[in-house]
Amino acid sequence: MKVMKVIRINSFGGPEVLQIEEAAIPVPASDEILVEVYASGINPADWIVRRGGNEFLRPYLKLPIILGMDAAGIVVEVGSAVTRFKKGDQVYGLTNFPGDGSYAEYCVGKASQFALKPKSLNFIQAAGVPLVSLTAWTALFAEESVKAGQRVLIQGATGGVGSFAVQFARAKGAYVIGVTSTDNVEYLKQLGADEVIDYMSQNFEELLSDIDVVVEASSLRNSSERLKAISVLKIGGTFVSVNVDFPADQQVLSALNSKQAKGEFPAYQPRQVWLEEIAGLIDNGEVSVVINEVFPMEKIADAHRKSESGNIAGKLILKIKEI
Repeated sequence: MKVMKVIRINSFGGPEVLQIEEAAIPVPASDEILVEVYASGINPADWIVRRGGNEFLRPYLKLPIILGMDAAGIVVEVGSAVTRFKKGDQVYGLTNFPGDGSYAEYCVGKASQFALKPKSLNFIQAAGVPLVSLTAWTALFAEESVKAGQRVLIQGATGGVGSFAVQFARAKGAYVIGVTSTDNVEYLKQLGADEVIDYMSQNFEELLSDIDVVVEASSLRNSSERLKAISVLKIGGTFVSVNVDFPADQQVLSALNSKQAKGEFPAYQPRQVWLEEIAGLIDNGEVSVVINEVFPMEKIADAHRKSESGNIAGKLILKIKEI
């Protein structure tokens, strides 16, 4: 049996439950690919699972679990039904969640959840893209919520999802207003936001009105903040949240109704065609990937602690192998 090094949890809890262990290299099913992983993105979903999940995730969690959703690496084996990839292809995408995680030297995933990685990115950079970019893309475009010429407000604009949402909306011709903290104002301007609001010294609900679309990309789950966001929408506008585990309460539904506004809570969709389009935007220079810090496997606990601290500009990456 061929084995690999993995980071696995055998119980739920704090960063101390993260263990480096050996596991069998998985075999891809007919519709899957086996990827030699060079880097994995670190996402809040990883430590939410590590803690035991939330109401949305808990029914799907079964120990032991190899964590990690984002993978960037090289295809080493393809399933019998896979035609889009061959051995040696450099790819990026999402593993099967939960279970076949990318905190491992090898992972499997459905071929439909991977694409050829952007040519302009190395594996470290590419690993920071899949989950957050697909979450942002789903929020903006799955229901055609954002269109050219619209005024779009993005809350949590410098987080993993928010930073891509800012760039995607700008690339599609929207006027983008981002909300962030004082420390990240300049970073958000560099991402291309047309207007930046510092929530530490400004109240966006007092400054804005007639917004076409509000995107709740912040991890803050607070109905009072949602009411503020809905208050700045134009009549017939759209409120989109990536926090699918935090549904709208009656007050929020009433506020949406009073604005004749749509409320959307789309779960991210791991579509290959979207990963391909995102790769095109990156290679054309319209979207950039900002890396905050790279951690070796031995420092995974530190990586989780930093991710849990919040308010991080750019992506945290787990380096699995030397490039």
